[in-house]
Amino acid sequence: MTYLRPPESAPTWMHPLLHGIRDVDITTLLRHRVPVPADGRRAAVLMLFGEDTEHGPDVLLVERATTLRQHAGQVAFPGGGTDPDDADAVATALREAEEEAGVEPAGVVPLALLPNLFVPPSGFVVTPVIAHWERPVAVHAVDPAETAAVVRVPLSALADPANRLRVRHPSGLVGPAFSVAGLLVWGFTGGLLSALLDLGGWARPWDITRVRDLGEAWSAARAGRQEVAGS
Repeated sequence: MTYLRPPESAPTWMHPLLHGIRDVDITTLLRHRVPVPADGRRAAVLMLFGEDTEHGPDVLLVERATTLRQHAGQVAFPGGGTDPDDADAVATALREAEEEAGVEPAGVVPLALLPNLFVPPSGFVVTPVIAHWERPVAVHAVDPAETAAVVRVPLSALADPANRLRVRHPSGLVGPAFSVAGLLVWGFTGGLLSALLDLGGWARPWDITRVRDLGEAWSAARAGRQEVAGS
């Protein structure tokens, strides 16, 4: 883990998280134990934490378009593969957040880099960039062919035990997930969010025996979204 700025430079509500990640390692952030390959494709994601006057602290998430070849329809942090012109992981994360969600890089304060994490399904070695959204702007799906939706999800909603579950992938793997804002957040993103809720002291006790098959959980989340849209 690498601090880009002193934790005290961030808003007070972020201090527990920034201190909590000080000695974090890969085993806390990932369920699998596949070593990080030296020749893996580089990528970065932006874990962008902001604050809204109505719902308090939140995190920015994007829903991938269903037509994508990889991770179609999944909810993720803004991010993607490193381009040759990117100076570093921060540059990659900020560029991707602007291209996917309309985030203005000038309003973002990068605070820390988490350890590099390997995502076997895509082959990417991902660097998560934790940042504070100092000057938020209205966000949207910039390219519908890539991004279906952009959502600021309150941390209180993620921590709500009613929105937490574990999902079972067809491979048999079971991992933490969230059903919130009409979205199912699972896999790499769900695992990272679960770990950060714990590290930031935001997590509340929840029923870890609540396990759903991935397809069932996904269908339920989408049905919930349709109910909200129709109300």
